[in-house]
Amino acid sequence: MSKKVAKPASSAEDRIVIFQEQAIRRTWHENEWWFSVIDVVGILSETAIPKRYWSDLKRKLVQEAGSEQPYEKIVRLKLTAPDGKQRDTDVANTETLFRIIQSIPSPKAEPFKRWLAQVGYERVKEIEDPELASRRARELYEAKGYPKDWIEKRMRAIAIRGALTDEWKARGVAEGREYSILTAEIARATFGVTPGDHKKLKGLEQAKTANLRDHMTDLELIFTMLGEAGTTEIAKRKDAQGFADNRSAAKEGGAVAGNARKELEAKTGTPVVSRQNYLASPDATSAGIAVTAFIETQTEALATSAAEKPKTRKRVVAKIRQTIDELGGTMPEALPTSEKSIQQIESAKKKLEKKK
Repeated sequence: MSKKVAKPASSAEDRIVIFQEQAIRRTWHENEWWFSVIDVVGILSETAIPKRYWSDLKRKLVQEAGSEQPYEKIVRLKLTAPDGKQRDTDVANTETLFRIIQSIPSPKAEPFKRWLAQVGYERVKEIEDPELASRRARELYEAKGYPKDWIEKRMRAIAIRGALTDEWKARGVAEGREYSILTAEIARATFGVTPGDHKKLKGLEQAKTANLRDHMTDLELIFTMLGEAGTTEIAKRKDAQGFADNRSAAKEGGAVAGNARKELEAKTGTPVVSRQNYLASPDATSAGIAVTAFIETQTEALATSAAEKPKTRKRVVAKIRQTIDELGGTMPEALPTSEKSIQQIESAKKKLEKKK
């Protein structure tokens, strides 16, 4: 019997990964990540028309001798297109992508292979230790410049969202469009505006892949949690089954949070829905965030014990700095690479372990 692996939480952020500041769409299917072949081909070939390049490459793969061709292992799954709609797209797992990459002459091929292996490695480690995903998410938010108290709320909101989607799945709600509709019902009842209007208010309408929740204020996150936790509880108590029942529960759960929001606004005279926007600091570039994640991942992989982690991290940082220097670049700013910041990270981790 194959081991059942929990599916990652479903969100726009989870479905996109970044290679050299370029987005690659992915989806969780049959217990592993599947990546958009078009996105990968576009990055490696650097062509303005990746669809045409992929069409030509497919014909080449079909014509090549041998029965185990990469093309035969490609499937079509729904991914979010640039216009926001779900469309069937050619996707491949890590193994198949490696073989496709070999057919594309590109100076980015080897760095991409290493990046792809790293992405797969991180997911395997997170399956073995679910707490690792949570820790890594915290570190990435810190690298982007978010305050620690906001990060704790965001992580709690992710957990509540996961509980809600698990409940929907168990109650016969179809993932994808139905999840989106129910989420929008909760948000509308909670804030009095649609998620789309909420994003426009924060100036995110041009950022197709931006996660609204990553730009919410503390209060917006709190009321989001209340609406989704309320919806989960109502769905359980009413034993909601199917889309229609759960849509009613979503409206009721959102209304609970909406009424609380209105009461607070009446007391303070200040609207909860705000233009305030948690954006990454200018220093927290995609390269900086990627380096931060890579440092922590390699430290976890190489350290033989918790006691060895500080020394191992220093060695990893030194090696990365040397490599970047050799390439003629500079180490990204705002990274936990200094002696003082490393000590602070270790101190914070020890405090959390004591609380547990």
